[in-house]
Amino acid sequence: MSKRFYVTTPIYYVNGAPHIGHAYTSVAADVLARWRRLDGHEVFFLTGTDEHGQKVEKAAQDAGVAPQEFADRISKQFQGLSALMGLSNDDFIRTTEARHKLACQELWRRLRASGDIYLGHYEGYYAVRDEAFYNESELVTRPDGGRAAPTGAPVEWVREPSYFFRLSAWQDRLLALYESEPDFVSPSSRRSEVMSFVRGGLNDLSVSRTSFTWGVPVPDDPDHVMYVWLDALTNYLSAVGFPDTESPRWPFWPADVHVVGKDIIRFHAVYWPAFLMAAGLPVPRCVFSNGWWTAAGEKMSKSLGNAVDAARLVETFGLDPVRYFLLREVPFGNDGDYSDAALVRRTNVELANDLGNLAQRTLSQVAKNCGGLLPARGAATVQDTALLDAAQALPSAVRDRLDRLAFHDALEDVWKVIRAANAYIDHQAPWALRKTDAVRMAGVLSVLVEVIRCVATVLQPFMPGSMAAMLDQVGAHPDVRGLADLATPLPPGLALPAPQGVFPRFVGEAGQGADAD
Repeated sequence: MSKRFYVTTPIYYVNGAPHIGHAYTSVAADVLARWRRLDGHEVFFLTGTDEHGQKVEKAAQDAGVAPQEFADRISKQFQGLSALMGLSNDDFIRTTEARHKLACQELWRRLRASGDIYLGHYEGYYAVRDEAFYNESELVTRPDGGRAAPTGAPVEWVREPSYFFRLSAWQDRLLALYESEPDFVSPSSRRSEVMSFVRGGLNDLSVSRTSFTWGVPVPDDPDHVMYVWLDALTNYLSAVGFPDTESPRWPFWPADVHVVGKDIIRFHAVYWPAFLMAAGLPVPRCVFSNGWWTAAGEKMSKSLGNAVDAARLVETFGLDPVRYFLLREVPFGNDGDYSDAALVRRTNVELANDLGNLAQRTLSQVAKNCGGLLPARGAATVQDTALLDAAQALPSAVRDRLDRLAFHDALEDVWKVIRAANAYIDHQAPWALRKTDAVRMAGVLSVLVEVIRCVATVLQPFMPGSMAAMLDQVGAHPDVRGLADLATPLPPGLALPAPQGVFPRFVGEAGQGADAD
């Protein structure tokens, strides 16, 4: 396995403020990045903002400001989201940066040199809201009898000079890619969707516009700006130094995984690999499409006013419970319906009761009955060995799950051990052993501390702040909190700090779940 790992979020479009859907995708990518670092890998984690296109130009006009000023304002909000959600991203790319424009223009030149770009004129349906072109066969009829994109976005008939990318020439090569790399598009439902689209035949793609100016100028033809998706997708290259192959970051290419919403899977799984192959560049290893969070069954959107504000959730429930909930509640790749009640239930039942109470009961016993010192293990019983083996198997189990972005399953694996540990402490009853067998009491508490250490170590990527506090309490030094460090048990006699609760129960009135922007 490569010791380098490159993970990206989509770059977020600056026509509106961030919400929980953006936080969801970003936290997933952050967990992957943190896990790989924990596992000894060199990681590059990228997020950022997509700032060009007709939709941004129009939003800026509506706001009465210049496009760059508008982009600066909204990009700052997305940078704030990164800080709010505790992301560990190594870079934040903006498509209005000089380094990005340089990369876009170099990619264009390569596509033109390969013969995959030609000048013609575009005539057809275009949805400004989606920044996407649609065939007649893809349109749907609105209730008023008008035509719309399959997303419901209004479409307009556009005719203008345009450069085209010969996407039609890449059908067979794309299908060959999907066949040879079954995990290139994941999950399998999205793979089937993409393959069906490509098998249906590909039309050449308009990759420039002349009807607006807010974009990257086409090299040697300043009347044209690049189609926003050719521009946007290139961010994954520009952030690693393209076209400078001597850049320190260039060895990270190709990306290991692009985490994207299902609404933009076509751009990433069809257009992007075709662009890259045409330019003679390696394609990413995986494009993984997460589902949507809905509110009362409807997709969250600014226009519907039903988007959940991530800042309110963090302020109300705390950062780590929110991060945990987002990846625990619904299998990644599926849609999920958000409610405050569900978040409270996960917080109180799993974090406060299951994990928090296990740690508090164990460490209080150590403080009270062992002088605050980690007790010696003693002779292991069958029950001790079974629980320790399950805990020590967690790194391998979670690694396997996260390699497939199965966050929900990874957390369930951890919670099986936590539930087993709670059953163990109830059955062993160290508070009773204190009076009858102090040596056995010490052994039980030692096993429990080690299990808590294993659990807290593998949960660090999901809940970094809370798990740092829990690892402090079991005496794990900050320098020995990687997965490899679990091979060395904590030494008996280690002084443990006074135990403090890590996950308070949520008590109070929670909102209904959706906030108007």
